[in-house]
Amino acid sequence: MDLRKLKKLIDLVQESGISELEVTEGEEKVRIAKHISGPAPINYVAQAPAAPVAVSAPAAVPAAPATSAEPALPDGNVVKSPMVGTFYRASAPGAKPLVEVGQSVAVGDVLCIIEAMKLMNEIEAEVAGTVKAILVENGEPLEYGEPLFVIG
Repeated sequence: MDLRKLKKLIDLVQESGISELEVTEGEEKVRIAKHISGPAPINYVAQAPAAPVAVSAPAAVPAAPATSAEPALPDGNVVKSPMVGTFYRASAPGAKPLVEVGQSVAVGDVLCIIEAMKLMNEIEAEVAGTVKAILVENGEPLEYGEPLFVIG
């Protein structure tokens, strides 16, 4: 294998997200592996002993807003996502939302649509009541069990 081909293969590994490439051409075999070193903050901590104190203080700050956001939910039944997917408030782009805050819903009313693997899944109300809060923005990705609505 000539040097130009090897250089191109090395460049390909460096520019792409792959970590290893193996090419066999006739009886010649070439394996190129990219080894990723540890995270950069390790070097920074080693140079400045006071850094771990500074790093641990900001790490505690993001945790405080997350815990304070939970009590902000209104009282009522929380409708959680039954799957991972993308949340949609309306049945089509530009259409009016299926439900709004303050709207009354009955058992079986469609609250939203979750797209998962190119399938549109209608999420229905399991309890009757009034929509007190919509906790997800249109088009946002969802995790399993993520709160979507509060119905009271």
